[in-house]
Amino acid sequence: MIESNRQKKIAGVLQKDLIEILQGEAQKNLKGILISITKVYVTSDLGEAKIYVSVFPSEHSKKLVEGIKKNTSTIRYELARRTKNQLRRMPVLHFYGDDSLDYIEGIDNALKGDDNPIK
Repeated sequence: MIESNRQKKIAGVLQKDLIEILQGEAQKNLKGILISITKVYVTSDLGEAKIYVSVFPSEHSKKLVEGIKKNTSTIRYELARRTKNQLRRMPVLHFYGDDSLDYIEGIDNALKGDDNPIK
């Protein structure tokens, strides 16, 4: 399914503001943890947004994504406050953990010979 320009623009706005919100909270409360938003997909009716969150170091990923899911309503409120002049209606937010960096690291280690998947 192809994303329209409107969907891409809204996804970009959501991604930029979510990064500011989550990284701001991480700097206050979680020292040494980096949170990034890797991708945002917005549905064609602009009613829902799938947000992929990457956490470094990855051992904290599952716990942090669960914490973000529990605080979705607070995050959505703060996001709506920041984007009130750009969006009429705030989409429902769905957060998912992004483990693509771990997957890439595993492939990289296998290619280097550090972690042989055949053995």
